[in-house]
Amino acid sequence: MPELPDVVVYIESLEARILGHRLERIRLISTFLLRTAVPPIAQAEGKKVVGLRRLGKRIVIALEGELFLVLHLMVAGRLRWLTAGSKLPGRITLAVFEFDSGWLAFTEAGTKKRASLHLVQGEAALAALDPGGVDIGAIDEAEFAQRLTAENHTLKRALTDPHAFSGIGNAYSDEILHRARLSPIALTQKLKPDEVARLYKAILDVIAEWTGRLRAEAGENFPENVTAFRPDMAVHGRYGQPCPVCGAPVQRIVYAENETNYCAACQTGGTVLADRALSRLQKKSWPRSLEDL
Repeated sequence: MPELPDVVVYIESLEARILGHRLERIRLISTFLLRTAVPPIAQAEGKKVVGLRRLGKRIVIALEGELFLVLHLMVAGRLRWLTAGSKLPGRITLAVFEFDSGWLAFTEAGTKKRASLHLVQGEAALAALDPGGVDIGAIDEAEFAQRLTAENHTLKRALTDPHAFSGIGNAYSDEILHRARLSPIALTQKLKPDEVARLYKAILDVIAEWTGRLRAEAGENFPENVTAFRPDMAVHGRYGQPCPVCGAPVQRIVYAENETNYCAACQTGGTVLADRALSRLQKKSWPRSLEDL
C-alpha cells in the first residue's frame, strides 16, 4: 500500500500537473470504485483544481465549490499520468480523470477491488473521512509519547493505527522499528523514555529520508513503479536476506495477509519471534534464537 512518502510525492507531482487546471470529464470504468452518490460525480466536471492535500494515506483533490475528490489507493491502487488521448493501461484502469492538461488514470492490479473514490462537499464532509491520526512531524516528542502510550499495544500495531498516527503502514513501520532497534511486539506502555525518544527520531528520519529518495527518483516525471518492496530497504520484504547493519538473516512474522520483517540480532536480542502459522505447525522444533536457526 502506498504510504506517507509515496502519497506525498504523488501529490507533489499532481500539483505540478493539475493545480489551477480544469477537470473536464470523469470516466468511471469500474462502477464499484465510487463509494458516494451525493453529490453526483458529474458535479465535479468542469471545476478547476484549487488545491491538493493528504488525508492519512488518501489523496484529496480540492475543486471549486468546496468539492473534494478523495482517492484511496489501498494495496494495489496506483496513479498514472497520460497525455490526452493515450491508450489506457489495460483492464486494470478503474477511472480516468480528464484534465485540460492531461489525463490521470486510476488503476488497480488484482481482483480484490479495494481502492475507492469519494466525492464530498464541504470541509465537514471531508473531515468525516479522516481516521484522525496525527502527522508525527507536526507534534513534539512529548505529545508523541502521550499518544503512543495511551493504550497498551504492540509497537507494530500502534504505528500502523490510522486513528493514532497518519500515513504509516506495514512497510515503513518495519523500517522505522529497525532504525530504532526495537521489537515489533514490544508493548507501548513498557517502553523506557530513551526508547520512546529513539522511536520518535527514527520515524522522523525514515519518513524524511524515503520521501527525499522517492522525490529524487521521480524527478520531473510522474512517479512510476510505486511499491512497498524496495531493494534498498533495510528489512521490509527482505526475509532471509542479510541485515545491512549486522548481517544476520532478516526474520518475519506472517499474519493474515501481512508480514512483519525484523532483524532478531538488532531488534529482539537474538530471539526469533513466533510466527502464528509456522510456529504452531513446528511446535517444539520452532527455533527460539538465531543460534537455533
